[in-house]
Amino acid sequence: MQRLLFFTILIFTAFRAGAQTTEDSVKTAVSNLFNAMRQADSAAAAACFAPGAMLQSISGRPGNDAVHNTTAAEFANIVARFPSQAVDERIAFAHIVVDDRLASVWAPYRLYFKGTFSHCGVDAFQLVRIEGVWKIQYIIDTRRKDNCVEEAAVK
Repeated sequence: MQRLLFFTILIFTAFRAGAQTTEDSVKTAVSNLFNAMRQADSAAAAACFAPGAMLQSISGRPGNDAVHNTTAAEFANIVARFPSQAVDERIAFAHIVVDDRLASVWAPYRLYFKGTFSHCGVDAFQLVRIEGVWKIQYIIDTRRKDNCVEEAAVK
């Protein structure tokens, strides 16, 4: 009896150690996008998005702000234009909030192009879980060259 109890606890502990939390699965979904960008893999980038997903960027100078819209398909085409390993966006998962099939991620970032710092900002993601898989529904980001998050905090 003790032996059975021991093995049951051992199997349960091993299963729990390997189980991914919901927050981890959201991080993986976001990280998959940046891995696809680094590899210049447009198909992998497109697969990260939910149908009808939208990307927006806030740009311009204060007082002359603009919001630029891009579809997921347009973004995937942009990804395909870069050489592999040319784009390296390094993010920090600052805040992740999950409710059922909706997740929100706030992630400061620094973007490097061919090893040279380009710009920084914050990516704000909205993800939805479709048929058990997290997909990006919406991204909005800021872009600037100053007041960036410290390098050590960005992964």
